[in-house]
Amino acid sequence: MTQGKPKFLQIASVPPPMPTHPTAIRFRRLLLTGAAGGLGRELRPRLKAYCDTLRVSDITALGAAAAGEELQIVALQEQAAVHALLQDVDAVVHLGGVSVEGPFEPILQANIIGMHNLYEGARKHGVKRIVFASSNHVTGFYRQDEVIDTRVPMRPDGHYGLSKAFGENLAQFYFDRYGLETASLRIGSSFAEPKDRRMLATWMSYDDLERLVMSSLTAPVVGHSVIYGLSDNTVRWWDNTPAAHIGYRPQDSSEPFRATVEARQPPLDPQDPVTRYQGGGFVIKGPYQ
Repeated sequence: MTQGKPKFLQIASVPPPMPTHPTAIRFRRLLLTGAAGGLGRELRPRLKAYCDTLRVSDITALGAAAAGEELQIVALQEQAAVHALLQDVDAVVHLGGVSVEGPFEPILQANIIGMHNLYEGARKHGVKRIVFASSNHVTGFYRQDEVIDTRVPMRPDGHYGLSKAFGENLAQFYFDRYGLETASLRIGSSFAEPKDRRMLATWMSYDDLERLVMSSLTAPVVGHSVIYGLSDNTVRWWDNTPAAHIGYRPQDSSEPFRATVEARQPPLDPQDPVTRYQGGGFVIKGPYQ
């Protein structure tokens, strides 16, 4: 493990500013990539409550800077700009990149080359921990009637899932070689509420997303840990027992939305690949040539 002076301060006498995750840890500067995306917009004000300065980045407009924010427009494939982005950063919440299935080239640039740029910048600037937004699509070709944990082989369901599998392997390499800790979060479906029947199993509330991110940032020992991002849903395809050391305790559930979702969406054909596999619609997208 790379040794060095910790860059965050414990302030035990100050109550946490956000009620959803009780923690006494406060960071000096956090970096949030992908801050203009759906989850980035949701996490941006929440993460600011845990740090003195929040550096936010994306490839598109980020709006006006709030108090204690630093805004940077950066494309992840631009190596020098990404390396500069990591200067004086305590920890990173990496949401940046292409977030949907599609042609390989844009995913290669943002999710694979960009991921390498981020980790090299973190290594050079002595960043100790990254929370990486991986995806459930790393294992999208497991069936919906299976319950899996993070120890099963990866079975990506498309270019996007492949890029996230690369990201997890890159994170493992940077921990083994350089001691840079990462929590890879295989996020299910994080929205205000579940939108369809699949999300009754994959849904994660925004409050639980915050809990998971903060648990990953503050757990005493992470190494490279992989954990699925979901709420305490009644139907679950993923077992997080191997990541219990992260300390994530979801408090929400999709169950209160079940009747509404099932009334809105009739039962689907169980032989349809979209219904059969955990990756849902991603398993049938493409080819793109």
